[in-house]
Amino acid sequence: MEGSVVVDFSGTWKMKSSENFEELLKALGVNVFLRKIAVAAASKPSVEITQQGETLSIQTSTSVRTTHVSFTVGQSFNETTVDGRLCTSFPKWETDRKITCEQTLQKGEGPKTSWTRELTNDGELILTMSAGDVVCTRVYERE
Repeated sequence: MEGSVVVDFSGTWKMKSSENFEELLKALGVNVFLRKIAVAAASKPSVEITQQGETLSIQTSTSVRTTHVSFTVGQSFNETTVDGRLCTSFPKWETDRKITCEQTLQKGEGPKTSWTRELTNDGELILTMSAGDVVCTRVYERE
């Protein structure tokens, strides 16, 4: 979005709702035992985002693990899918308030995955994660 004002995703975010997370893991082929652990662990994630211009750094902490990813919108980068597979991701501005990111597996087979992050007018952060035709939606608010 050259020339336009970029929204600031910076802050510490707490999740207020989550839909279809277990269904997303199931679509990715995660076994039932690991799904139950992941769903319990990810029920209250803390998300810390720092942003400088179009570069974002996102740290997500749960009771089981902490993940960290940094990227610049418009440049591909390597990350790990929610089920632990390496992929190449390409984030881009869909609107001046929403980043969409297509993921391509570096090896192996699996459903097409992607994510979006959008800042709403009332200050909520909406994260969607997709695997095939299953979409998980998580809504966060700033702490």
